[in-house]
Amino acid sequence: MNIFENIPDTLNGEIFTTLLESKDVKIERIVSDGQTSKEWYDQEQNEWILLLQGNAIIEFEDRSIELKSGDTLNIPFHVKHKVAYTSNAPKCIWLALFY
Repeated sequence: MNIFENIPDTLNGEIFTTLLESKDVKIERIVSDGQTSKEWYDQEQNEWILLLQGNAIIEFEDRSIELKSGDTLNIPFHVKHKVAYTSNAPKCIWLALFY
């Protein structure tokens, strides 16, 4: 699989593709096209993200972090966060590692 292939020109919502999953680890490709989070995420697992393409803003309860292509971010479990912005030209392509 090529991480940049099989992405439709138009998205009705984000695309989540599981690339690998085991008992303790899950790796996903996420494609965003202007979508944002309406609710806060409060996850049971840590999440490490790599933004491969695009620009995004992750909002925490006390701050926001702007991401550009190549940036990484580790979000510890139970740290509330949401996606406040994702670019649509180009689309955001994320690699997310849940552990």
